[in-house]
Amino acid sequence: MSVTVFASARSWIESAAVDQCHQVAALDGMVHVAGMPDLHPGKGAPIGAAMASKVLYPLLVGSDIGCGIAVFPVGLKRAVPERLARKFPNLDDELTADDPAWDAVTTDVPGGHLDGLGTVGRGNHFVELARIGTVFESARLDLAKNSLVLIVHSGSRGLGERILRAHTEVHGAGPAPDVGYLAQHDMAVRWGSLNRRLIAARVLRALGARMAEPIVDLSHNLVEVRDGGYLHRKGAAPGDGRDVLIAGTRGTHSYLVAAHSGPEANWSVAHGAGRKMSRADALRHGKAKHTVEGLRRTALGSIVVCGDRQLLFEEAPTAYKRIEQVIADLTDHGLATPVATTVPLVTYKTAERGRS
Repeated sequence: MSVTVFASARSWIESAAVDQCHQVAALDGMVHVAGMPDLHPGKGAPIGAAMASKVLYPLLVGSDIGCGIAVFPVGLKRAVPERLARKFPNLDDELTADDPAWDAVTTDVPGGHLDGLGTVGRGNHFVELARIGTVFESARLDLAKNSLVLIVHSGSRGLGERILRAHTEVHGAGPAPDVGYLAQHDMAVRWGSLNRRLIAARVLRALGARMAEPIVDLSHNLVEVRDGGYLHRKGAAPGDGRDVLIAGTRGTHSYLVAAHSGPEANWSVAHGAGRKMSRADALRHGKAKHTVEGLRRTALGSIVVCGDRQLLFEEAPTAYKRIEQVIADLTDHGLATPVATTVPLVTYKTAERGRS
């Protein structure tokens, strides 16, 4: 079966990630694997890939079903990073029954699953207050330079992990034999979107801003039933005519893009900068090159809220590929058109120690 990687010779693509693409392409029923310019190795399947098959493979989606990025307008006139960083709530704590964030919810909680709801999680998840930088297409998304947005990157937390575990305990890495997995999967995708909304409601209320509807909210970890088969996305955002936020790092710009990819790219685009180093390598390299305080204030002047020192090093901007190259590759291959950049002001990873 075919494999296409949409990256230039200037891009940082590990051979191990390409090897994983070919391993996936060799699975029964696979049709086509499209690697994005943020491609990197993952557990059991490459991250930054869209994989079309006649067979449904839950392992290709992974445990964080419904993980994605939402972007919310923020109606604040002044944004002083130091002051606003202190106002961020503790997003490690679950929502209480009387939290005002529930006012932003108009639907039932999918599956009635409350564990972890309203929390960000670890790894590469984050919440970021940012300003709009360069605007390439001012009419699209009604964006204005220097206006503020809140970016929320999170997923289904423990729910997705529970769903994948239930499948693998019976079927291992094999395919899903019936529609039972899809029903659970769809519930987790809805849960992830609700989680991002509740996180935004918590933060915006703490910052003194009103809740607004997101201008972007798309999952990049999911399976889609398409053309009589299954399109698995693992760290790949839908690229079929929708607007997407492609995350850089906490020390670089991110990009809002108009996505317009076709069948060769499995109707997908990149979801972020993509890791350049493993977490172990980033920790080792980071401790030799950076200080904790240096990582809490970026070169752009933004502030990083993170009480976990190890996570600070693992998620350092140097652990990731250059977002500019990822965007250039998408543009050069005709998969996306930049709409605007976002510039980080405050990036929340996990609460500072001692905060309640």
